[in-house]
Amino acid sequence: MGNSLGEKKSTTSVMKVNGETFKLKTPVQAGEIVKDYPGHVLLESEAVKHFGVRAKPLEAHQELEPNRLYFLVDLPKFREKEPKKVQSGINMSAKESLESLMLSRRSVSDLSLTLEEREGSETGILTRVKIRVPKAEMLKLIRESKDESEVKEKILGLCMEYMASHDGGAPPLHHQQQLHCKGVHEKVV
Repeated sequence: MGNSLGEKKSTTSVMKVNGETFKLKTPVQAGEIVKDYPGHVLLESEAVKHFGVRAKPLEAHQELEPNRLYFLVDLPKFREKEPKKVQSGINMSAKESLESLMLSRRSVSDLSLTLEEREGSETGILTRVKIRVPKAEMLKLIRESKDESEVKEKILGLCMEYMASHDGGAPPLHHQQQLHCKGVHEKVV
C-alpha cells in the first residue's frame, strides 16, 4: 500500500440570488468579487441564518473563509427623503400661514368677526363675535354668496336667528362679548 500526501483544496462558494453558484479558491477578499458586480454585497450564510435581513454585508477588505457559503445580493436602494419645500408661491405672513394651518386641520371652522354695534351705538364701540359653524354649512354659505361681505351678513343672520330661537331675542352685545353659535339646528355646548 502506498501512502499519498495531498493538500486539501480550500475553496469557498458564492451563490447569486438566481441560485447560480460559483466556487473560488481562497484566500480571496470580498472586494475582488464585488468589483465585478456593482451595487451588490456579500453576506455570510450563517449571518443571514441568524440575523435575516439585518445581516451585515462583508467589507471589501475582509477575506472569505474556506468551505463557507456566501450570498451575493443586490441591496435595495432606498430613496433618500428630499426635504419638503416650505415656501409656496403665495406670500403670506407667519400669522396668516399659522391660521390657515390651524383651519385646515379642523372639521369645524372658527370665524372671528369684528362688528360695529348697530343698535344703540353712540360711541362706535367694536364688538368681537366668535361663531362656530359646521364646515358643510360654511361651504354652503360661501357657495350661495356673491362676495365676502354677503358671507359675513349671512353668518351674522344665522347667529342672530339662533339667539332669537333659544333666548327669546338677541341680547345686547357688550364690548368683547363672545357668542358661541353652532348652527340653527344644533345645541350650544
